[in-house]
Parts: sequence; structure tokens; C-alpha cells
Amino acid sequence: MWRWLRIALLLIILATVAQGAWLARSRTAEWNDSLRVVIYPVNGDGSQTSAAYLAQLSQATFGPIESFFKAEATRYRLPLADPVDVKLAPLVQSAPPAPPFGGSRLEIIAWSLRLRSWTWWHDTWKGPRPHARVFVVYHDPATRSRLPHSTGLQQGLIGVVNAFSRADMDGSNNVVIAHELLHTFGATDKYAAGDNRPQFPDGYADPNAQPLYPQQQAEIMAGRIPVSETRSEIPAGMDEVAIGLKTAREIHWLK
Repeated sequence: MWRWLRIALLLIILATVAQGAWLARSRTAEWNDSLRVVIYPVNGDGSQTSAAYLAQLSQATFGPIESFFKAEATRYRLPLADPVDVKLAPLVQSAPPAPPFGGSRLEIIAWSLRLRSWTWWHDTWKGPRPHARVFVVYHDPATRSRLPHSTGLQQGLIGVVNAFSRADMDGSNNVVIAHELLHTFGATDKYAAGDNRPQFPDGYADPNAQPLYPQQQAEIMAGRIPVSETRSEIPAGMDEVAIGLKTAREIHWLK
């Protein structure tokens, strides 16, 4: 009897999670109201540098993300003044489970379920329920020059971003946060998997520019500014990225 009760309880939990995910995705597809996005900071390396950085972190740090979405929504004539409302949650004391990059589909599904469970247990936000959650794991750039890949899940609207704990890198951190946030809204990558080069034309902010190079901005889901046929640069902040036509369609800003 206990076995069947456990199975029934599990099915109820899964059904509740599935219903919540469906409702959340429906809201992101409609864009009738501002979407509440909560940033959860995490000290990823336990260093004093990261701890000092996190101590001075404020909601204003992420203001450029709000401004970016507002400006791009205006450009696409979205009838919504403020598409996203970004909030900052208190520090999360443990890091989220790392994704199994290169793993099987079953491993990825298992990790997704673990992440959603972990998110439920480590949610430090006490305000109204978020539509999307982004856990930003900070690392000291003096001890780690390259970061693990960040990820964003449309199922559950959860992002996990690896970032640097240095104030002069806030701009590039915000670009990564916005990129993964757009993944949760349904946007796909616009760069080549092998060399990370922006794919033409969808990975170009202005594919009709004459001359084509150098591009002035990066398409947000490509993540790099093509400056020549063989070279691209990482944007330094939100003023150097834009939402391209295909991304706008994927997030339902265009039909």
C-alpha cells in the first residue's frame, strides 16, 4: 500500500510541476504583462573576492537588462512598456547542480529534474512568485580565466549563469544573463557549435548592412559581434547587443 501511495504522491507532484511549467510558458508567450525575473547570486568559488563583490551587488547592477528589453520591445512595437521586471534575491548558499554537457538525453532530463528540485529548496526570494529564475554563479577572474558553459531551460524557466565577480565585468555578465533568460523564453542559439561564430543571417544584428562588416552590435543569441568574415568580438555590455528577427519570432514578439 505504501508503495502505491508513494507513486500516487509522485504523480501528483509531477502533474503540479507540469501544470505550473505550462502556465509559466503561456505567460511568456502572451506578453500581456511584465515578466518578473529574479536574479539569485551564488558564490561559486567560495573566495573572499567573490564574497566582497556579492556584498556590494545591488539591483541596479542588472538595470541595463531591463533597459535593453524595454528598448528592443519598443523597436519591435510590442504593446508593453516594461517587458521584464528584474529583481535581486538574497544570496544562495550552495551552487546548483552542474549540467551534464555531452551527456545522454536521459542524463539531461535527470539533471533538469534535479535542478528544478534544487531550485525549489534553495529559493531565497520572498516576494511575489517569479516568472523566471536566473541563478548567477560568480567566480574570481584572477583564479579562473574561463568559465563553465551557462544554460537556460524553457521547461521551468530557469537559467544558470556562470559570471565573473568583478565590477568592470558587469556589462559582459549581463549579456550572458540576458542570453540565457531569452533561452527560457524560447529563443535558440544563433552561433555555430564548433567555433562559436555567429551564423549568417540569423546570428547577425544587421544582416542587410552595406558593407556587412564590421557589424556594430551582436545578435544577443549569437553572443559575438562579427567584425570581419573570420573574426568576431565579445560584446562588453547591453548597448552592444540586439534582438534579431528570428529571435523576436521565437519569443513571440513577431508573428
